[in-house]
Amino acid sequence: MCGLAFEPGTRAQLNTSVPTRLQASKNATADKLLVAASGLMIERASIEVSLSDIAQKSGVNAALVKYHFGNKDGLLLALLARDAATEMSQLEYLLAQPITPSAKLRLHIGGIIRAYHQFPYMNRLIHYLLHESSPQAADEVSKFFVAPLLDFHRRLLAEGIKAGEFRKIDPVLFYTSLIGACDHLFFGRHAMSRAVGVGPVTDEVCRDYIKHMEALIFGGVLEVKELRMVSSE
Repeated sequence: MCGLAFEPGTRAQLNTSVPTRLQASKNATADKLLVAASGLMIERASIEVSLSDIAQKSGVNAALVKYHFGNKDGLLLALLARDAATEMSQLEYLLAQPITPSAKLRLHIGGIIRAYHQFPYMNRLIHYLLHESSPQAADEVSKFFVAPLLDFHRRLLAEGIKAGEFRKIDPVLFYTSLIGACDHLFFGRHAMSRAVGVGPVTDEVCRDYIKHMEALIFGGVLEVKELRMVSSE
């Protein structure tokens, strides 16, 4: 969702900022509930799944949701934390790589879009937990998703400015532009489908959108000399 796509065998093994109590539980029963919820959301292209449906798919008694997660929103929060944890851990790995800031940004753009595609319910969960659930849930999502990503953008942009590759740009505005554009491909897809008949987000759509976002973001972020170099490639 948020980091980058690594080749097999190169995924970073780093700690994440996700609170321990929100990480996917090592308990097999809790894991079954999370896997079932994830599977149902992908199958139905919706986060509107009932506890009874999750219980039936997982083979676990619905009453155990309360034991492991408190309630349904607790389960949804743990699912988002589980899916975001790996992506968040990749951010530090990416910053540490001996490549140019522009190369890091290119990988980051592709990684965000591929992550949303891999977990098509993730953007809806983020919107729901930030705006329609409890203040506590919104605080947790801000801590393990929004804050680390904003900090990553701040540091990556500073690195690019120092290297003479990026123009000066506000990290909050950059976050809003990049994450908003990537998010809307999935969140706004239903509205666009009704309006102009666009189809689902396929692998091909993802590839095309990555190229589009690279051109759009680099056109606004790069210093003029760097933009000329990219355009000539």
